[in-house]
Amino acid sequence: MKKRVAVVVVLVMICTVAIAPSQTGKEKDSQNALRIRAVENGLVEFRPGVPASDAPPPKLWALAERMTLHKIPGISIAVIDNNTIAWAKGYGLLKAGNPLPVTPKSFFEAASTSKAVTAALVMHFVDKGKLTLDQDVNGYLKSWNLAENEWTKEKKVTLRYLLTHQAGMPATNFPHDETIGMPTLLQVLKGELPAKNKPAVVGSVPGSLWNYSNIGYVVIQQILEDIAGKPFDQIAREVLFQPLGMTSSTFVYPLRKDLRESEAVPHDDQGKACLPAMPGGAVAQGGLMTTPTELALFAIELMRAFQGKSDRILSQKSVQAMIHKELDLDPRMFGFPLGEGLGVFLQGTGKELSFLHPGSNDPGATSWLVAYPELGKGAIIMTNGVNGDLFSLEILPALGKAHGWPPAR
Repeated sequence: MKKRVAVVVVLVMICTVAIAPSQTGKEKDSQNALRIRAVENGLVEFRPGVPASDAPPPKLWALAERMTLHKIPGISIAVIDNNTIAWAKGYGLLKAGNPLPVTPKSFFEAASTSKAVTAALVMHFVDKGKLTLDQDVNGYLKSWNLAENEWTKEKKVTLRYLLTHQAGMPATNFPHDETIGMPTLLQVLKGELPAKNKPAVVGSVPGSLWNYSNIGYVVIQQILEDIAGKPFDQIAREVLFQPLGMTSSTFVYPLRKDLRESEAVPHDDQGKACLPAMPGGAVAQGGLMTTPTELALFAIELMRAFQGKSDRILSQKSVQAMIHKELDLDPRMFGFPLGEGLGVFLQGTGKELSFLHPGSNDPGATSWLVAYPELGKGAIIMTNGVNGDLFSLEILPALGKAHGWPPAR
């Protein structure tokens, strides 16, 4: 994030690459050009809370200026209107100090936005009758089992609890002993070397409290691999990626050698390039590599299914279950009220309903997916800087204003 100061500002202006919208006429092309310009020059500093009625108009910032301030070398955006990709554009650099620009085809870490994809895979197998949301997950697990303990006597761990972070699992990231190597999925679940994370052990009565848990999604990965008899990436490829044309999406890392030149490198809070710290065998919680354009294809498919216009991946019933509020979350978490669905966060109701999922991977990559299923609108923002979450919260209101999203509540 650091080496780009003036360089990034220049490259944001001269080295961006855009995907043209579908051929719907010069008028729509011109309208999108105006919207892009409004976003690029209409950012407001993010501050939680509602501004006072007598507050002066906020200062408007250029996207390039905010990239420099947040020390983010590169960002990629895809915007959805009327269930189609309206525009997609890349800004800045894949790596500070390197001239290769971000384009709409650049690979970014989806981080925890991966959880929405994992949830969709679960619901696919629910549709197929191979899984249910409220059964003891030990009935599906073959390679490993969740240990029974004092907390599971009253209630059992279910997929519903795992998907909504209510399974009593610990909050843990996934450090490992690099001198030994990358841990397998089972080593992560057990917390055994070379994995150095907390093991997947229930520490509270399932369903009794909300505790964001990456390792809960690792348990889901093992469930899916056991019931399908295939590696997780193969499941995702066959169920989602191939049918939706997501040819640049994968849970396998490192990327193939021929794709690595298109990979956005993570950067720390000073803008310094870092080695990626992508997970090994455990990937369902945050191991997706993709582009905003391809995540937009995924979001569009969910919205079309929600509207009853498609059942290629999921039934309308399953998507509506995903986008049904299971519980309310503490509004202090993001600075605004949110609900928890199945693998997604929720905001608003009716035509203002949106589903979303942010993601942040160490040492410096972020992702945001936001979609309004009743309206067929949304956006995906991916960055290669640790401050990308805050930056995305400045971009999203500008996108909403330009594209007619419901006002933030």
